Amino acid sequence: MHDAATVAEMRRLYYGEHWKIGTIAAQLQVHPDAVRRAVNRPAEPAPRPPRPRLIDAFLPWLQQTLQSYPRLSATVLHRMLCERGYTGGVVQLRRLVRQLRPHQREAFARLQCLPAETGQVDWADFGPVQIGRAKRRLSAFVLTLCYSRALYAELFFDQSLGNFLAGHQRAFEHFGGVPRELRSDNLRAVVLERRGELIRFHPRYLELAGHYCFSARPCHVARGNEKGRVERSIRFLRESFWAAQGFTGLADCNARLKRWIAEVADARPWPDDGSLSVTDAFAREQPQLMPLPLHRVDTSQHTTVRSQKTLWIRFDRNDYSIPPQAVGRDLLLRATDTEVRLFEGQVEIACHRRCYDQGQRITDAAHTAALLKQKRAVFARTAGSPLHNVLPELERFLQAAFPRARSAGGLIPHLKRLLGLYGADALNTAIAEALQRGTATLASVEYLLEKNRRAARRQVPLPVDLTDRPDLEELHVKPHALSAYDSLAQAHEQQEEQDDEEEEP
Repeated sequence: MHDAATVAEMRRLYYGEHWKIGTIAAQLQVHPDAVRRAVNRPAEPAPRPPRPRLIDAFLPWLQQTLQSYPRLSATVLHRMLCERGYTGGVVQLRRLVRQLRPHQREAFARLQCLPAETGQVDWADFGPVQIGRAKRRLSAFVLTLCYSRALYAELFFDQSLGNFLAGHQRAFEHFGGVPRELRSDNLRAVVLERRGELIRFHPRYLELAGHYCFSARPCHVARGNEKGRVERSIRFLRESFWAAQGFTGLADCNARLKRWIAEVADARPWPDDGSLSVTDAFAREQPQLMPLPLHRVDTSQHTTVRSQKTLWIRFDRNDYSIPPQAVGRDLLLRATDTEVRLFEGQVEIACHRRCYDQGQRITDAAHTAALLKQKRAVFARTAGSPLHNVLPELERFLQAAFPRARSAGGLIPHLKRLLGLYGADALNTAIAEALQRGTATLASVEYLLEKNRRAARRQVPLPVDLTDRPDLEELHVKPHALSAYDSLAQAHEQQEEQDDEEEEP
């Protein structure tokens, strides 16, 4: 087969220039039979009759169904046709439905806004970012004033209620005022339930609206065109700012975003009048915004937490320390995008920098110090209480030995063993000498006990085996000073002398 240009040239030379078939074949270097087929072919081929299709028998039903239910998908229509005897595939049906489905484009009127009347708010998703071992989704809170198109944007690591409320508050402070109406989607932070025009708002969002005196106006369901100006601002943000940026940390990105708003977004031409900039239009709108209230509203995220045993509570994939006396109690956690605060009742007991990593333990040194102090007091009061009666320097020795030993509580059984072997006087002397030398360790005490025993030429102490009497292992008898026994002996001797004098005639 020759292309259409070659065939047209053959026909021109034969019918227009009256060349012979052999001459045309030699000139164009083709076979004479090809020239004969070209000159004998009709100018317009006769149209072929259309081949019958499997769908033709069902075409009237399909057209009627699409007229009544124009939004039915091709998959549902294919299932309905198969139940009626259709044996064709869904791919061919999709092509036909695309042609038969009635299309009616909706017309929109251009939105006209008064200055300071309406603002539009929305979230923009910028995909996942890696923070240490955690993967977070980066989102931008965007609020646009409909009249001037002035916008405020800030990046967050999630679209939580606390960040949504904080974005409103910082946007109002950025504009220096509040618009009278705010339009948003029906997201969970705004609408808890909706039935047509009946809306049950989130109580925290109503608290924000009441504090700043604006009217909350969620758009109708699936009607994103009702907040088209903030959607256009998000598109502008993606194409002008984010397309040329890389994520280098939340604080750095927000600083660059703030500069971009001042230098690019506010300097662009105002869509309603190209001779003015957005900054010029905002200068007209700003004096008509409602004034800010005297005080800020609490926009932090609230949740109740409780630690059953440990010094830490879990929040957002990380652990935050609490004072040891708060373990086992219900606490109120208030989290912002920068800090985590814990309250017991109305009293703040802990404040931490918020961490967006995963599996981190954020600890206040004062909390661990309080726990260690509490543990030492428990050791001295419980396991060390029998020793406390005979070892006046026990508490001082445990405090000095704590940085050197794995556990202060582990020293108590060894000191009790040495007390049984060497006695209270020898152990007190060894402990006092170890503290004086600055070697408050168990090995030092044992060395000094042996050294003093050899110097006094005493026998090697033998441990008492109480395996057959385990009830006597914890038995402790408080020793008395030897002077008490001397006074008793002297009193006995005096009593005997007095008795002898009475017996004499």
